Amino acid sequence: MSTIRHDAVSTEAPTQPHRPAGQAGPPVPPPRRNGRESAAVTRLRDRRHRHRLVRRIIAGAFVVLLIPAVWSYYRALTATGSDPTTLRSIEWLKGNGMNGVVNTVEHWYYANNPPPIGGKPTHGLPRAAGVNGSARARANAPVTVAHLPPPVNMQPVVTTPLPGEGQWQPTGRAVGGVPAVYTTYFRPDALHTSLVAAAMWMDTNLLKATLVPGTLEPGGPNPWGAAVPPAQRAGLVATFNSGFKMSDSRGGYYNFGQQIHPLANGVASLVIDTSGRATVGLWGRDFTLGPNIATVRQNLALLVDNGQLVPGLASDSNDKWGATLGNSLYVWRSGVGTDASGALIYVGGPGLSVESLAVLLQRAGAVRAMELDINTDWVAAYTYAQNSVDPTDVHGVKLLPSMVRPEDHYLTPGERDFFALFAAH
Repeated sequence: MSTIRHDAVSTEAPTQPHRPAGQAGPPVPPPRRNGRESAAVTRLRDRRHRHRLVRRIIAGAFVVLLIPAVWSYYRALTATGSDPTTLRSIEWLKGNGMNGVVNTVEHWYYANNPPPIGGKPTHGLPRAAGVNGSARARANAPVTVAHLPPPVNMQPVVTTPLPGEGQWQPTGRAVGGVPAVYTTYFRPDALHTSLVAAAMWMDTNLLKATLVPGTLEPGGPNPWGAAVPPAQRAGLVATFNSGFKMSDSRGGYYNFGQQIHPLANGVASLVIDTSGRATVGLWGRDFTLGPNIATVRQNLALLVDNGQLVPGLASDSNDKWGATLGNSLYVWRSGVGTDASGALIYVGGPGLSVESLAVLLQRAGAVRAMELDINTDWVAAYTYAQNSVDPTDVHGVKLLPSMVRPEDHYLTPGERDFFALFAAH
């Protein structure tokens, strides 16, 4: 009897692949149950792939966009100059769309960290450096030359002055055997009596002025490479900082026979004529451009005019005296003026408002005066002393020991412009 074989289709679900217990391996994929599920998985896989691709494209584009910014920042950090890395970083931020943020933070810091009230200077008033060496414009310079009368001692703003406060002392290198610079020290006001500011009086009969452009400010030709070159140091007597960056100065700049930034009428100006004599006044009223003008550096509005403080100094408006900190914050400030004899007077120090700076310039004898740069890193002034018999071998002596820039600040290239005073004879 034959056996009949019946082939039947199983209706049981397929079993999962078997892996012995404890055996490692990749996860077992779920069974493919039908074509519809396989298509859904494929679409999901394609969608994830597209998302990854889009993210990579966005990340790549972001990196490409960052390249110019990174290159710009690198160039700022490695450019010729004397500013420290932190200061270069801040200036880079301000120049790349973050000016408002930086100014807000700066204003908040100074408003919440005012200078101390009361007390006396920890080490008393600084001592003037005294006369050291002789500067001359040429080897056969005359032994004696005409000069201005020395300055009259200041009336200190503090009612009980310290010994020597406000008394002028001859300082730095003489010209033709005559002191060309006098300095004095004083408290900035009757409230912040532990702080010390200083003034420097410069004889414009004995000295000729030059504006030395920096690597960045104020722009235009830069024949000396942003520093006093060794060949010019035999006659170097004094230096001091210039004004705000041109973008904040609300004025212009003229030098080397060209208006590098357009001059503006009604703006405070330090003007140097072709003989090297420097004076301060109002552009359009006291000066107009002519063949006798060598240099004009403008900055904000006058602080002192006709021997009087100008109106509005006590307000906190930044309409006239700067767009960053206003008038009333107490910070490092500097200014320059002209006295009745024609001498140049520089004042600088910590804990100054616009009003207290103006008062000090007026008490130092200025009949017209203007604000220069502000903040710790930008206020710098020096007289010079000889190191040897070589008249070009000099070193700077800070007007105030608390000024943060080193003694060779204007002897090495720097970012901002400054004024240098040389023997005129």
